[in-house]
Amino acid sequence: MREVDQKAVLAKSDERILEEMIRDCESFILRTAYRATGTYVDKSDDRWSVSLSAFHEAILSYDFDKGSFFPFANTVIRRRLFDHRKQEQRHFGETLLDPEAMSEQEDKAIEIVSDAALEVESIEQILRHYNISFFDLAEASPKAIKTKEACGKAILFLLEQPLLLSELWRTKTLPVKLLTKNLSLTPKILENHRKYIIAAVEILHGEYPILADYFHHLKEGTKK
Repeated sequence: MREVDQKAVLAKSDERILEEMIRDCESFILRTAYRATGTYVDKSDDRWSVSLSAFHEAILSYDFDKGSFFPFANTVIRRRLFDHRKQEQRHFGETLLDPEAMSEQEDKAIEIVSDAALEVESIEQILRHYNISFFDLAEASPKAIKTKEACGKAILFLLEQPLLLSELWRTKTLPVKLLTKNLSLTPKILENHRKYIIAAVEILHGEYPILADYFHHLKEGTKK
């Protein structure tokens, strides 16, 4: 478990640690804001206030089950900046256009596409730590029904085992031996579909509602 993760948990109930963590992470917040918006953000910018507030929100809502703190905070900041941008665009549009002339369905479709793009961008950053690209997943996904079922067992088992999840995040490797032993799966299936299993675990464990819908059959399994 990383020191920053422990500090984030302590900061939830200690104002001094909270202020210290925000101060120490200013460069991370600015860097995340820059990557999310594609433009330089300084402390006189509204987007700095949004990013700072989002980082504070990330600390207050963080716990060890959410994985490493920085990827979690990165997702929260990006989402809040995206919401801020949508509000600005909506306000700008309302001053120029008659709202009745706009198609609600088109607006909703654009929102969904934008949200999906944001989720892909965010999960891509997390998967890089495993040397995985989101765009590898189509090829890495299991095709045969039995293989899908085997991968599904591994994914659900990892999601239900906090210690194994922590080990996955720490080592950035799939615990093939433990999965083989506990689930009676062949190592070959796990190794051949390592990228798919890891990506599914990160998506289902994180805040990716659109991407998670691709694993709806597994999501139902987590509720049982």
